[in-house]
Amino acid sequence: MRSKISFNAVLGCYVLVIGCYSLYPIDAHAQRTQPNIIFICTDDQAAWTVGASGNSEAITPNLDRLAAEGAYLSNTFVTTPVCSPSRSSIFTSKYASETNIPDFIVAPGHKLISPEKLAVGLDNKEVTFVEFLRKAGYATGLVGKWHLGDWTKDPSRKFHPTNYGFEYYMGIPSGGAQSVDADMEKDGIISKQKGFTDNILTKNAVKYIREHKDKPFFLCLMYRNPHSPWRPAPKEDRAVYAGKDLTIPHLHYPDLDTIKLKEMMEDYMVNVASVDRNVGDIIKELEHLGISENTIVIFTSDNGFNMGHNGIWHKGNGLWATRTLPPSTENIDGKYRPNLYDNSLKVPGIIRWPGVIPPGLRLSNTVSNLDWFPTILQMAGVELIKPTFIRGRSIVSLLKGEKVEKWDNDIYSEYSMINYCRALMRSYRTPQWKLVRDYLNPERDELYDLKNDPEERHNLIYENREDTKIVIKQLDKKILDHMKEINDPLLQAIHKKDFKDYLRSIN
Repeated sequence: MRSKISFNAVLGCYVLVIGCYSLYPIDAHAQRTQPNIIFICTDDQAAWTVGASGNSEAITPNLDRLAAEGAYLSNTFVTTPVCSPSRSSIFTSKYASETNIPDFIVAPGHKLISPEKLAVGLDNKEVTFVEFLRKAGYATGLVGKWHLGDWTKDPSRKFHPTNYGFEYYMGIPSGGAQSVDADMEKDGIISKQKGFTDNILTKNAVKYIREHKDKPFFLCLMYRNPHSPWRPAPKEDRAVYAGKDLTIPHLHYPDLDTIKLKEMMEDYMVNVASVDRNVGDIIKELEHLGISENTIVIFTSDNGFNMGHNGIWHKGNGLWATRTLPPSTENIDGKYRPNLYDNSLKVPGIIRWPGVIPPGLRLSNTVSNLDWFPTILQMAGVELIKPTFIRGRSIVSLLKGEKVEKWDNDIYSEYSMINYCRALMRSYRTPQWKLVRDYLNPERDELYDLKNDPEERHNLIYENREDTKIVIKQLDKKILDHMKEINDPLLQAIHKKDFKDYLRSIN
């Protein structure tokens, strides 16, 4: 069982190749050899939106270029399929149940806001990988969406990104933002920024890169797109998909509203085109400054997305895309479809690391958002010493093409949905099978044979088959063992068969 470790104690678990407890380069030359790292994370972008994924309808030339010049990770997952809990896992390498951020954090002005929800955010005691980079001599900046606690209504500003290792912050103070003329914080002041939101973020990211080009820097660029609302969008991005008849997946799903989905699909992909164009501007600036060869670029998203898949759209808190809705139940509003579908959990994974990753590398190994923490530290030269408090593992050896014995391709995921509906889901996925348990609503349990049904269309949970009975028993144990390992408080509620206290603790 993991115990809490102080920040200073954790620092003792890391070295910068020069010896224990030292996180600083020996001399200026050593500092100059550290690579710059740009971590680009979009909002609600599914893996299938990138051309490199094999989707011929996705027009993403700049992202495809990054993949061609580096590595494309075809099995990149998040461990919770909504914004805030996924972001907490990125920065801490812990599961959402460990950071006590089960669902998206409700921002001021939201219809669900309450004093209790306003107090939710990433605990200042949690240690982020950004803090280690800063201690190792990196300039650290965040441009874009944070969504790990609101500080605009709190005089202490305890959830401000600069309390988690970032020296510089410019971006969206709340969870969401309009696509144009959004309220953003710049130079410590929140004001309306005229123009398209992601264009403004790119402009400020470019400024940050220019100002820090002569020393190692870590820039976390967290775009708003392709999160809704999708309109208005820049004309040049809308032109990318003008006149194209985009395919709707699961077109023959019963009662699917295909007319509405066609329109939504185009709007969504136009916003992906905006992301791609802005990433292209970042690449051009790196080349213009002559620092491209010493800059690692990582591209991913905080969660996936459905657009008609299995009859729904959106992410883990999916919405039915059918003309009629199923009846509501005690815990589930009829218009929602809480889920842990692969399309909600799979995100793009692209890394360009000049001189290290061979161009065109494609990796099918399962990786997750928990892995960015140790991977980025190793990229920066900060060596991780076991034992550690994090859950992820570095993928640097995979990126270098080194032989890795017994890489575990299973993944555990979770989502305690408390906003809009109540669903307490835990899942274990192997390359062949996937079991999803909703402990609050067991009639919603699911089992999929991914080898024969990769689109998760056929739920086998209630089929009276000997092979599935064996699989369910095995994966049930995997789920419960994992919950015990991370000290998931839901486990006690399961044993008691009473979820009232647990729900009160996370609402």
